[in-house]
Amino acid sequence: MARQAISITAPLDAATAARLRAGDAVLISGTLLTARDAAHQRLAAALASGEPLPVDLRDQVIYYVGPAPARPGAVIGSAGPTTSGRMDPYTPALLAAGLRGMIGKGHRSPEVRAAIVQHGAVYFAAVGGAGALLARRITAAEVVAYPDLGPEAIYRLTVVDFPAIVVNDCHGGDLYADAPSRYGE
Repeated sequence: MARQAISITAPLDAATAARLRAGDAVLISGTLLTARDAAHQRLAAALASGEPLPVDLRDQVIYYVGPAPARPGAVIGSAGPTTSGRMDPYTPALLAAGLRGMIGKGHRSPEVRAAIVQHGAVYFAAVGGAGALLARRITAAEVVAYPDLGPEAIYRLTVVDFPAIVVNDCHGGDLYADAPSRYGE
């Protein structure tokens, strides 16, 4: 029998992250930040040089997305997840700076999975190829950093019941590693 999705709020506090387990379906409401490759590179460089970040990462959830332009009357265009592994070189430093969660698609490196456990974070997967549907869960969007990056700028998104699945939890759970045995494959 399928379990009911868990409603959570972002930013994500440590207690909520600790309650989540790999395989949990969640509906996220609240505020997400967006960032892709170029923004991650800039954030990590700022951290490495001791410069202030343009956004406070504490307890934030970053959605790995470069949204398409909005059609007339829409808040945002298609907003599907991008491959998370491209952010892996920068992720441990961002987690050390207080990042609490990430949303993307695909596997994470052993270093990122270890940093998720170390910093009490969580990695969620969103369904790839469903960007137009996911965009319907975004009620507001504004660029808050690196506007010169265009769609790869950092946006602040307001979301309502944004669907995702916990892939890596802060207890070391890994849905991608556990699912084959869980589902008899």
